[in-house]
Amino acid sequence: GRPVDALNTWMVAAKIESGSVFRAIGRWGTVSRRGIDPQSVNAIIKQRVELAGLDSGEFSAHGIRSGYLTEAANRGIPLPEAMEQSRHRSVQQASSYYNNATRRSGRAARLL
Repeated sequence: GRPVDALNTWMVAAKIESGSVFRAIGRWGTVSRRGIDPQSVNAIIKQRVELAGLDSGEFSAHGIRSGYLTEAANRGIPLPEAMEQSRHRSVQQASSYYNNATRRSGRAARLL
């Protein structure tokens, strides 16, 4: 199935009905209600990238998050909808990724 289906199945099995999907796990295996911190997300990404045999210097949590917004812009997804997924609070920051994507793929760029 699709990754979204797998995630939904996992959330049902984990009995997660609200809040963060990826949660902190305490020393004794206790699952917290709070999400894992950004530094942990970054460390996990870098570790998994290395396990895949790729250069971890080319990947980061920020890169994935900003890359998501750029790809959303390229696919014509409205900024507010994309911000719901990326959890950006600043329209100014999120829109910078949209502006960059528009400059690369807009009508003016096609003249080059």
